[in-house]
Amino acid sequence: MEESLRTYKVVTYGCQMNVHDSERLSGLLEEAGYAKAGQDADPDLVVFNTCAVRENADNKLYGNLGRLAPVKQQHRGMQIAVGGCLAQKDRDTIVRKAPWVDVVFGTHNIGHLPALLERARVEEQAQVEILESLETFPSTLPTRRESAYAAWVAISVGCNNTCTFCIVPALRGKEEDRRPGDILAEVEALVAEGVVEVTLLGQNVNSYGSDLGDREAFSKLLRACGGIEGLERVRFTSPHPRDFTDDVIAAMAETPNVMHQLHMPLQSGSDTVLKAMRRSYRQARYLDIIRKVREAMPDAAISTDIIVGFPGETDEDFEQTLHVVREARFANAFTFQYSKRPGTPAAEMADQIPKAVVQERYDRLIALQEEISWEENKKQVGRKLEILVAEGEGKKDDRTDRLSGRAPDNRLVHFTRPAEGVRPGDMVTVEITYAAPHHLLAEGTPIAVRRTRAGDAWEKRQAAPVAKPAGVMLGIPTIGAPAPAPAAAPGCGCD
Repeated sequence: MEESLRTYKVVTYGCQMNVHDSERLSGLLEEAGYAKAGQDADPDLVVFNTCAVRENADNKLYGNLGRLAPVKQQHRGMQIAVGGCLAQKDRDTIVRKAPWVDVVFGTHNIGHLPALLERARVEEQAQVEILESLETFPSTLPTRRESAYAAWVAISVGCNNTCTFCIVPALRGKEEDRRPGDILAEVEALVAEGVVEVTLLGQNVNSYGSDLGDREAFSKLLRACGGIEGLERVRFTSPHPRDFTDDVIAAMAETPNVMHQLHMPLQSGSDTVLKAMRRSYRQARYLDIIRKVREAMPDAAISTDIIVGFPGETDEDFEQTLHVVREARFANAFTFQYSKRPGTPAAEMADQIPKAVVQERYDRLIALQEEISWEENKKQVGRKLEILVAEGEGKKDDRTDRLSGRAPDNRLVHFTRPAEGVRPGDMVTVEITYAAPHHLLAEGTPIAVRRTRAGDAWEKRQAAPVAKPAGVMLGIPTIGAPAPAPAAAPGCGCD
């Protein structure tokens, strides 16, 4: 009797870099003979790709591992692996706290996972392998991309910054840049498969070139992407204000397929707090970048990250953050209440802010940004926009008979379903009729529909045979298909 394929599920926490790593893990496992488990199935292998940014990251992991322990006892041959930033940090602690884990691997050796799983099975004991430096660039590994029409492309790994609230450089190492030719070859291969949108990805994406000795390497890369036929949308995340130079602004403005959308982490508007964070820019520098971007691209949608309640933040410091928010008029902001990251300098700082004070400031910031987001979105009413139809972006689409997708500036748009068939990856031109703080509506009949190679690729993927593993319900978190461009916090809060 033929043995059925072993099935797997990858559970991902954290930033887009982690999600992209999970695509690599999925590709490795499928190349090794595993099949992705069905949505409600009990897989033979569960891989947790962890994040160490939040204070409660370990609680979340160990809670999920605890729930899996009895499942594993009843599921003969089941394996559990833990990788990512928390694994890199905690190492042997994971197996000590959860001895039913089979494999622990770090951020530098994801390519070893299939071999570690086999070794754990044969030797019947946990395998812990953590490397201190990158063995091979992840982009050389096989990949199972969740989207047929949009893709992330890593241009660098690691980070050279020393922000006091961030542990990522210690876990992912110093920045290492890919060769431009390798990046462009990957983008061209993706476009040949039907992808129409790519997001260039790095912990500090616009410092790209520091490892190559070329300070203008990132702007050159953006312009080179402009020459790839069939590539319709180029985005990138996340840049750092310190490294955001005029040549990048010019490349964005002058390269037709580079979208007028920018995610520029602020973290704080106070010079005092920025200094304590070891952020190598100040308020005036940040606002000057925003001014230059808007002068070059008046239609640019700019988003940001903000941390509220950093140790020592005074009422005046917080007022400076509100001032920058009013001046910059962000399309949206990913806001975070400061939480201690174990192992970071900020976690040991005096003057930790009481929770009640942080909450009050956070609520005020949210109210202000909601007001600005709504006002900025209202400016879109009456505009005709070409929307890239997305999969899984509109939670109410089935009930409202709408579809959803992203405008060129990455705003989320819900629109009336066209009479003709439309697939994820196709383009639909609509007129915006209503604005809410977090989305736009186009309630009239769509103006035009453009079927694309990306839609063809999505349709082809849907027609491919899918393994149907049997099993019982697990009830653990799942990783969904990524948005065409980051719709959640674009980084780990450290850029």
